[in-house]
Amino acid sequence: MKHLAAVEYGWFCETFGGQAEPLPFDPDDENAELRVLPHETTADIVQFYGRARAAADRVSDGLDLDDVGKAWFREAGSLRWVLIHLIEETARHAGYVLAEQVTPGPDSPEGDYPAEIAAWLLARRATTVRRAARC
Repeated sequence: MKHLAAVEYGWFCETFGGQAEPLPFDPDDENAELRVLPHETTADIVQFYGRARAAADRVSDGLDLDDVGKAWFREAGSLRWVLIHLIEETARHAGYVLAEQVTPGPDSPEGDYPAEIAAWLLARRATTVRRAARC
């Protein structure tokens, strides 16, 4: 979920000129945004994701589906492409959250990732699905 928040900020805010808060990237650790730090709670990460989604919604609400932004690494493509890409990204990571419930990994916070989070992630993405359907 922390990674998804960073992705929301990156693809929507950075690509299309919106405001983003500091992201959990570390040049010495390419997977930093995938880890829950000892001081972070589920509530902290859910709130971070909520702020990222709200910022992404503000940016995308002001754009047309064919508007093109500039990504950090190349031409990003249209808002339409970004919306569809984020549907895929969210579904993939919701699946990871569910998989953690079945077989927790070595970095999984014990009991700190309820399965309801995966359903919440997908429900939050419903507005994106509706908007992308206009494609």
